[in-house]
Amino acid sequence: MSTIAAISTAQGVGAISIIRVSGEDAFNIVEKIFTNKKFKDAPSHTIHYGYIVDNGEKIDEVLVTKMCAPKTFTTEDTVEINAHGGINTTNKILELLLTNGCELASPGEFTKRAFLNGRIDLTEAEGIMDLINSKTPEASKMALNQVTGKVSNLIKDLRDDLASIIANIEVNIDYPEYEDIEEMTISKINEKLGVLKEKINKILKQSNTGELLKTGIKTVIIGRPNVGKSSILNRLVGEEKAIVTAVQGTTRDSVEATIVIGNIILNLIDTAGIRETEDLVESIGVDKSLKLIDEADLVLFVVNYNEKLTAEDKKILNKLNGKNYITVVNKTDLDKNIDEEELQNKVYVSALKDDNIEKIGDEVKKLFNLEQIETADLTYLTGARNKAILNKVLKSVSDVENGIKNNYPIDMVEIDLRNIWNLLGEITGEVYEEELLDELFSRFCVGK
Repeated sequence: MSTIAAISTAQGVGAISIIRVSGEDAFNIVEKIFTNKKFKDAPSHTIHYGYIVDNGEKIDEVLVTKMCAPKTFTTEDTVEINAHGGINTTNKILELLLTNGCELASPGEFTKRAFLNGRIDLTEAEGIMDLINSKTPEASKMALNQVTGKVSNLIKDLRDDLASIIANIEVNIDYPEYEDIEEMTISKINEKLGVLKEKINKILKQSNTGELLKTGIKTVIIGRPNVGKSSILNRLVGEEKAIVTAVQGTTRDSVEATIVIGNIILNLIDTAGIRETEDLVESIGVDKSLKLIDEADLVLFVVNYNEKLTAEDKKILNKLNGKNYITVVNKTDLDKNIDEEELQNKVYVSALKDDNIEKIGDEVKKLFNLEQIETADLTYLTGARNKAILNKVLKSVSDVENGIKNNYPIDMVEIDLRNIWNLLGEITGEVYEEELLDELFSRFCVGK
């Protein structure tokens, strides 16, 4: 396998930059451009001072860390060059490494090598990317649980349960004379499959919570024109993100912003006011608003404190049936005229006076049990790939149960269970295809 190099710190001016090298020729290549001659025979995990040079000309004053295989991230010989953070200097050092025998690392190649060399599994690799991209303490904790293998253990436990069933069936088939081995009867298989399904359903349910922590709650602000949707967005964000006027139809397309409430991300979308209109552009905005209701995790339904519910309000209310929504009763600085019997999860605010805006966050916490989430273990399996595999596993388990009901031969049941075991292995990478790895690690930055 070739020796690779890449810049591991963000591009730009900074105090330091780190250039990482990994592979069997890492030490020899770095030695060619490093002035400290003690580096060659130095022990592992030591730091050395010197200069990077090009044909005797000093390029930068550096600290070089030497790490011998296998006790490195990639399990290969690894060098990290800590240079001053100038763009030109950093690029020059990388250029020298490439000139002297390194290949430029592709996105995620260091992490890919860690996986291929058995240092981490796929869920741990995905956790590394999540840790890099995490925006809240909870998201960081959840990603760290992936990196440290706690999430992998959830899947390994499921595979162990299946392996136990498969092994018993095989022994029963091949060695029926062994009386001290548990006989895996149809009823026992069904019982064990029922327990397996419960565990999978629990993991899938928790994964939905995990996705909220990881990517945030898609929150759409809905209401008819001039109820104060844009003003509420601006108050929540703390800046004039959306244009606010007294003219109906000012907001014709969605305006997006992101805030953090109780360590949970809210991805806010302010939408066009919902009403009947002859204006072509505005009507497109209204259609988009109605569509966003279906796509949202949460809807902030804004109504006027000083007006009775209109036909448009009631139309929106009917569309919210079965959705997570909070009714934001705005303009409490005016006289009360609203008929509120039909409204649920009400929060009374005045966007004009900035009164009670924080109560919206309190209601979000209550609706999504965020206080409970914040104190939870946060060992959740996340990601569309993993959830899709688990859903496929769940369906396959149900198919096995149906096959048992239809008197499938026990050896056929055993084959189906082995296929499910392999499916679960795709989550951790114990079973994988090269195309999957290429796609997965291409999402990483070059130096990781």
